[in-house]
Order: sequence, then C-alpha cells, then structure tokens
Amino acid sequence: MQRMLIINPGSTSTKIGLFEDTLEMASYCMSHDQVKLAEFSSILDQYEFRRDEILKILDKNRISLESFDAFVGRGGLLKPIPSGTYSVNEAMINDLKKGVQGEHASNLGGLLAHDFANLNKKPAFIADPVVVDELSPVARLSGLKEIKRKSIFHALNHKAVGKRYAKENHLSYDDLNLVIAHLGGGIS
Repeated sequence: MQRMLIINPGSTSTKIGLFEDTLEMASYCMSHDQVKLAEFSSILDQYEFRRDEILKILDKNRISLESFDAFVGRGGLLKPIPSGTYSVNEAMINDLKKGVQGEHASNLGGLLAHDFANLNKKPAFIADPVVVDELSPVARLSGLKEIKRKSIFHALNHKAVGKRYAKENHLSYDDLNLVIAHLGGGIS
C-alpha cells in the first residue's frame, strides 16, 4: 500500500489530500485571505507561507512527512506536454520557478512536492498539469490567422471527471466526447 500526500495550490486556497493507494483517507483545505496573499510580490514568494500552512495542518493532525511514500503536486504552467504522471526533476523545477508559461499558484505544487520528497528521500510527481496539450489542429484555430490557441485548462479535473463518468457508465473514456466544466477559483 502506497501512502501519498497530494498538494493542490490554487488561486484562493491550498488543498491537501492523504491517500492510501486510491483511497482518500483525509483532506484539508486552507483558504487564503486575499489581503495576506497580496503581501507577496509574486506567486513564488508565497512558497514558504503555503509550505508552513501545510506543515501546520499535518502537525495539528499528528501526521508526519516521513509517513508518506510519495508526494504529488498539482502541475503548473510548464511547457506544453501530453497528459500523464511525471516525476519532478530539475528541469521542471527550473521551469516552475521561471514561470515559463506564466505565474500561477499551481506552479508551487511541483515545488512543494519536490522539497517534501527530498527531505524524506521519496519520489515526487505531478499529474495532468494545466498545460496538457492534446489539441487537434482545428482546435488551435482562433479565427485570426496570427493568433493560435494555447492549451491551458484544468486538465487534472477534466480528465478525472471524464474518466469517472466513463467508469460509472461502463464506457471507454477514449471513445467519448464530453463537455466538462471546472468551476473553482478559476474556470475552464
């Protein structure tokens, strides 16, 4: 049985989930006061604040970082990649810190997972980051020749909901055409 800490930094909160294999054992949501977040000049500057919030919740609930086998962060604004699960590596860390596709709280997910994992000599991953790019050529059309559409959306949520629907209805996810909306701090 694998015990994982899942880290989801968003624009208005940081959520964590404690999983044993695919079973959610506990989850916590730390809402962040917008006035507090405005004190930071960049998203990257929020790193220590969000890390400390996670550590406080774990400590309050007597959960040690050492008890986890792996750490998974929400993928951020990396270079476009296909959907999947990725090991966090130095190139990814550099891209998240630089904000190669922009600055967003999700960039902190891989950084937090990486640092918690390094402290405990465990692996760190991200899954289906917001830059998943599997658009067909026609989906890239914007209506203006000089403007190409970029694929940036809540891929992790969209894919999870689609796969859950397929499973519950005994259908193949790959054979479906679904309309899925993510309604959170950001909407896609």
